Amino acid sequence: MQAPRTQSPTPVRTFTQRFSATRRGARLARLLAAHQLTEWGHPHGTEAHDTVVLIVAELAANAVLHGRVPGRDFALSLSHDENRRVVLTEVTDTHPALPARKVPDADADGDGGRGLVLVDALAADWGVRDRLGPGKTVWAECALARHTQSER
Repeated sequence: MQAPRTQSPTPVRTFTQRFSATRRGARLARLLAAHQLTEWGHPHGTEAHDTVVLIVAELAANAVLHGRVPGRDFALSLSHDENRRVVLTEVTDTHPALPARKVPDADADGDGGRGLVLVDALAADWGVRDRLGPGKTVWAECALARHTQSER
């Protein structure tokens, strides 16, 4: 009889939390994402940490400003895939309107509309998908630079 094949587990770590759809909720999402990245070995000041935290800040702010439905919250999910060397950020809200996949013109006049320009510039890829129930999920994938422990 042949021994059962075992597979080494894929080293994917996740963090998921719901937040109130308020400015305070968006700030808390950013702070907890920063803490989680530090726990995963990407401390403040590293490119991976600062990039992902900025993306979380932009997507959470959009969920609060444009995706807010009274009485509903938003969710943040981070997935750290060590094999692929990426962090996937997902922000889900219950507002049915989908943001345009085409990023707004950064030179256009106006006070807003540049958050997705930043996400587009910083993320390896990003997009929007429907979610089960009302709303959508905006996601962004960030490649992690290869560093040894001594380089940090």
